[in-house]
Amino acid sequence: MKLHNAMWPGLVGKEPGTDHPPISLDRMIELTVAAEVNGRKFDGIDLFMFHPHTDPDASTDEIKAMADKIASNGLKVGSLVAPVWPGTVGGSAFGSADDRKNFVLAVEKACRIAGILNDSGVRTSGVIRIDSAGGVTDWAKDPAGNTAKIAETFREAGKVAEQHGERLAAEGEICWGGMHSWKAMLDTLEATGLPKTVGFQADLAHTYLYLMGYNAPEAALLKEGYTDEEFWAAYKTMTDALRPWTFDFHVAQNDGSVHGTGSHDKTGRHCAANDPNGKLDITKCSTYWLQDAADRGIKHICWDGCMFPNEVLETQATWNTILGAMIKVDEAL
Repeated sequence: MKLHNAMWPGLVGKEPGTDHPPISLDRMIELTVAAEVNGRKFDGIDLFMFHPHTDPDASTDEIKAMADKIASNGLKVGSLVAPVWPGTVGGSAFGSADDRKNFVLAVEKACRIAGILNDSGVRTSGVIRIDSAGGVTDWAKDPAGNTAKIAETFREAGKVAEQHGERLAAEGEICWGGMHSWKAMLDTLEATGLPKTVGFQADLAHTYLYLMGYNAPEAALLKEGYTDEEFWAAYKTMTDALRPWTFDFHVAQNDGSVHGTGSHDKTGRHCAANDPNGKLDITKCSTYWLQDAADRGIKHICWDGCMFPNEVLETQATWNTILGAMIKVDEAL
């Protein structure tokens, strides 16, 4: 399995003019390339298709130049994050007609860039990542109706992806309506009804909160104080339900708390791979999601660790620790 590093931790939760400004794509690549554990290095990166890392309307020549720079560092490109959120290109998948049109447009722009990267040879696998781009509170005003709208929007986006030879994977985060619990996520995917084109992107940190029922107590599979036996039984229930839909996978850690800024309200707190408060056996949990991964077209796994202080992200040891954790996952498969 190829090992990729996510570039968006340099952007998510970062604000210009503060003590946690955005970290440039060049610097994130530099930190990725410098990581090494027992002679093994990262194979590639996953990219966020919005400023300041990538202009979603960049010219073909500009995207080719980015591809050349990535390739010159010995890296491949895997999955791309489409700018589906309000304030970027897109809008809520269950919002107004314009919102939903913009959501599909965001996917179209990401697919265009994906095609250029594919043609350059720097990208040979991966998906386009999406989510519903709307909050849980708004979704809860009409659960059935809003799930139907998300499904319709996802289907339209899926048609665009198919035309470009791409697949979409919806990341299960508790802050996004219609995706905020394992059951709601399953309902949305089944309602969309494109199992070969629109699937799931599983993140260890976010899906841990699915078990605990944050934002959806009725879907909780565990209660505080659970035993190991209860945990693994619940984990099997969740992964058995969502694994067949899973096209993309993020290695991560969670300490059981929630954290967020802006639209990412009450989302899973990513922890360092070696955080002593981490709730997850990263290696074992990953094997549940990655059973028969090749059959679902998964050729790489990616580390995702957002909202860390810049001083942590700028420390090379952070990335060596992450790479070491990912190597253990790969060796366990």
